Amino acid sequence: MSRSVQDVSLRTKGILPVQQLKKLVEAGIIASHEDFPIQENQYQPNSIDLRLGLKAYRVRCSFLPENETVHQKIDKLIQYSFSIEDGAVLEPNGVYIIPLLEELNLPSSHFSTQKKLFNGDKHSEVRLISQENLTAKANPKSTTGRLDIFTRVITDYSHRFEEIEPGYKGNLFLEVVPKSFPIKVRTGHRLNQLRVRHGLQILSDQDLLRIHGGDPLLFNSDGTPLPLDEVKVNNGLFMSVNLHGEEDDILGYKAKKHRDLIDLDKINHYEISDFWEPIRASNEDHLILEPEAFYIFASKERCRIPKHLAAEMIAYDTGSGELRTHYAGFFDSGFGGTVEDKGARAVLEVRSHDVPFLVEDGQTFCSMRFEPNTEVPDFIYGTDIKSNYQGQGLKLGKHFKQG
Repeated sequence: MSRSVQDVSLRTKGILPVQQLKKLVEAGIIASHEDFPIQENQYQPNSIDLRLGLKAYRVRCSFLPENETVHQKIDKLIQYSFSIEDGAVLEPNGVYIIPLLEELNLPSSHFSTQKKLFNGDKHSEVRLISQENLTAKANPKSTTGRLDIFTRVITDYSHRFEEIEPGYKGNLFLEVVPKSFPIKVRTGHRLNQLRVRHGLQILSDQDLLRIHGGDPLLFNSDGTPLPLDEVKVNNGLFMSVNLHGEEDDILGYKAKKHRDLIDLDKINHYEISDFWEPIRASNEDHLILEPEAFYIFASKERCRIPKHLAAEMIAYDTGSGELRTHYAGFFDSGFGGTVEDKGARAVLEVRSHDVPFLVEDGQTFCSMRFEPNTEVPDFIYGTDIKSNYQGQGLKLGKHFKQG
């Protein structure tokens, strides 16, 4: 894409909010297929939705390219390819690679904000005036995780999923593995989102405790802020699973096997009972998870993300590796509303691997890792945009009929 030289100036470190993401699009740092320009509704407060492209490749296995391009790896592993422009079905446990409509042209160098000197390639089309180069990271969208669709972004020559290094210029590819249900996808569907970072500024445990003391992040079930001495931190803010309720309350759902396909175009369409088995409260505040079954639960605590922060939910490492909690983990600024709104429960996507696994009410399941935004976003989650999961309790994906 031919563009005149432009300056992109960043003075503070953190996650770029929507107004700065738009500047990256204007500068061509984030670009898209010429027939599919980026749409206004792709922008979230701290991220941009990525869209499926024109074609899918069924491959034998997952991979990382390392010393090759993604297409070179696909050529070695391909079983067949097909168009998804008019819709196509992806079968459970099949591994599909789908080129995305968006691409990245991250600057490989930057002007120093201190010295005002150019430190790199004089032929760069965009001059980044910043303390550090830009990096990017992708996550599945909330709906993707709740449908048990496993996705990861892959880039050429990469040795890690989801993470995109400074200076990357090229296409983005999405690995898509439906787990519980067949899904019907088409060009333009959005299964994941991308955020861009200027530096990596993870808030320390002391920062989190200090913020919570004046601007609460976690709340009890009754909506009162969690007392400071009950907030669990250790390289992040811990959250636990709720398995307690009044008799017959629905505490979670277990995915049914061998169900009909889910067309991602159909919102508020499918009966819950056709795809999910409810898990109801009983006298025992524990549950034994079946190996390889997929479950949806809610967090015991209610959480909120202040407008100057964003957060990523990290799977809790049990140390034994048999329990995977949470696949879709990015929380935009404003999730859970204001302090007066008393937060929202986080929905937890859970699978036990290899062996049955006991989970109990209040068991630690995941941690929230917070980062600052470089600026407060021009709009925030749930207030200025329509948000499917704002104020949520236990809630399945938007494709299911719910009161």
